[in-house]
Amino acid sequence: MRKIFAFSFLLPLLCSCGADNGQKTDGVKTTFQSSREWRPTIDNRADAVMVYGVGGNPSDRSRRRMSFEERVRSWQDKGYVTHFMTGIAWGEYQDYFTGEWDGSWHLDEGQVTAKGDTIWHGHLVPYLVPTENYLEYIKERHVKRVIDAGIDAIFMEEPEFWARGGYSESFKREWKRYYGFDWRPQHESPENTYLSNKLKYHLYYNALNEVFTFAKEYGRSKGMDVKCYVPTHSLVNYSQWQIVSPEASLASLPCVDGYIAQVWTGTSREPNYYEGVYAERVFETAYLEYGSMESMTAPTGRKMFFLTDPIEDRAKDWDDYKRNYQATFTAQLLYPGIADYEIMPWPERIYEGLYRVSADSDERANIPKPYATQMQVMVNSLNKMPVSRCKVSGSEGVTVLMANSLMFQRFPLHDGYDDPQLSNFYGQALPFLKRGVPVKTAHVENLGYRETLADTKVLLMSYSNMKPLDPDAHEHLARWVKKGGVLVFSGRDDDPFQGVQEWWNTGGNSFAAPSDHLMGLMGIAASSPSGEYRYGKGLVRILRNDPKEYVLAEGGAEEFVSTVCEMYRKAAGGKELQFKNSFYLERGPYDIVSVMGESTGSEPYTVRGTLIDLFDPQLPVYGSKDVMPGEQGYFLDVDRVPGEKPQVLASASREYDELVTRDRYSYVAKSPVNTINVSRVLLPSAPVSVKVDGMEVLDASAWDAGSMTYLLSFSNSPEGVHVEFRW
Repeated sequence: MRKIFAFSFLLPLLCSCGADNGQKTDGVKTTFQSSREWRPTIDNRADAVMVYGVGGNPSDRSRRRMSFEERVRSWQDKGYVTHFMTGIAWGEYQDYFTGEWDGSWHLDEGQVTAKGDTIWHGHLVPYLVPTENYLEYIKERHVKRVIDAGIDAIFMEEPEFWARGGYSESFKREWKRYYGFDWRPQHESPENTYLSNKLKYHLYYNALNEVFTFAKEYGRSKGMDVKCYVPTHSLVNYSQWQIVSPEASLASLPCVDGYIAQVWTGTSREPNYYEGVYAERVFETAYLEYGSMESMTAPTGRKMFFLTDPIEDRAKDWDDYKRNYQATFTAQLLYPGIADYEIMPWPERIYEGLYRVSADSDERANIPKPYATQMQVMVNSLNKMPVSRCKVSGSEGVTVLMANSLMFQRFPLHDGYDDPQLSNFYGQALPFLKRGVPVKTAHVENLGYRETLADTKVLLMSYSNMKPLDPDAHEHLARWVKKGGVLVFSGRDDDPFQGVQEWWNTGGNSFAAPSDHLMGLMGIAASSPSGEYRYGKGLVRILRNDPKEYVLAEGGAEEFVSTVCEMYRKAAGGKELQFKNSFYLERGPYDIVSVMGESTGSEPYTVRGTLIDLFDPQLPVYGSKDVMPGEQGYFLDVDRVPGEKPQVLASASREYDELVTRDRYSYVAKSPVNTINVSRVLLPSAPVSVKVDGMEVLDASAWDAGSMTYLLSFSNSPEGVHVEFRW
């Protein structure tokens, strides 16, 4: 018998590295977004719902909508905390575009390409240049209304300006206002591109600052403490997709309370290069995306929700969705300091949409019942997911430096210099991630916070794909190296953006490249060749290669990897950088595993314990399970369950009104209609009675004595199914 039950006040059995429940003071741990009113088909039982748009979602035109206030009430009546989400760069704002709001048409405020084409998000929904007038409209017509409706949390999503935009008359006016001289076409020079993207970055930084500051002030005038969040793609994705956004800079604004990391299959399946092979690497990309979001806010203490999506925007088949959902879901769980989640966007799309039944078929169907069950087991586990002090397996302390200016150099190309699929970033990260090193990222914008590099032993950086926006960043880096940090700098410093007019070559500075300023602070001559240099207690290793060279050709990373291994030994007191093909994390009772292909070997990772397989909708129990290369695993180890009481360990529903007596355990299970519940329930002994809505359903074969669990299945209901066990 694995567990001994005693109904007394016992200390919980937590993992050795510690955990807590991750619950935040506002009581919201899980959330989702929907443009619809409550319906039984989409009642997924998260803590909160972000009701989308005063006018709904531009993509949702299938039916007449309720008013915003009616939609809010429909969710509140079912016990949900209600928040508000809308787009800041696009939305259902036809009353603004067509002149209903102020008597003037504003379709000329869309983002426009060099060919004169407006970049559209949908019918009469352009991606916008956030003008002063548009921001007034958002504040007056949308923010006021939702606060008046009692909403005290506002999510303004996706502050996006396409790099290929920047040719509209409204953008030209903003250019003149910001720079003080006439607009210059970005395609004509690297400098114009840099200036154009820097303005795009500023416009949405200013837009969110304006709107959120207003929201907080208006909320205070009504006695409310309004929280403001930014749901945004990662810096990795925006840079790869050639979109400009404020990203990390927002984390220091007093009016920004947190973020949602919008990472899902659609972003993480964007192909990249490794060992000369161009391919999708969904787990690895997702891991780096979530990491860039975590590191963006970790030093500032802002709240972070991680998002996953059981499907994606592009039309694929259900097996494709399931496989990649498991990869992204696993990647998010490998960040043990994050325990708040957007469990899904658009449940109406997930539960009610029709998608291909297989890759080679045109037949379309609703979500398969087994996948719906598995998904609900997964998202319900997030309601219990603890923050943990446990660490992901592998050598800690390798960090890649990022900056918002990664987004500035992506489009258009100049002087033949290309960075295919963001290879100058992936070239530093993938050679170690693929060898089982839990690579972290750090943001130039956060270097002023001591915590940013506190756990870094070796910092990898390059200016081939980004530039420092502030010389203070170099002061922080030099100080870190002087105190004992180890810096590996890769770069030829010959890309066409090295010479744009910026702080390193103006105002009394005359450096040919920004790295020359950094090296000079550390006593290293400008344009010094490859080699090792000492500064204070630290070391600088220069490699005169652009990092893209490490991944665009087979074997291209060999020298880079061996160099970093050497520098790691020096930084870590002789410890070797550990290579392997897997990542493992123990997080409370949960085991999270990913085994990579294209890695150090083809061996599986074996997990041992009393394991409930949470990726299997039948919730089988194993004594050990092998996770193969290219796959992920998610398990609950019954032996590590905290507490000594009957409880639902895993379920495709959420439990309410739990009641435990000496010989009985009961609860009410709620989940969307038209789905199947499978639950594994921990009990002190084999039950003598199991009732579902008063009907006896005891099945002796459903009892697993090794795990002391009972496997139960029934049809879900959002109104609640009453379950009772007796022993």
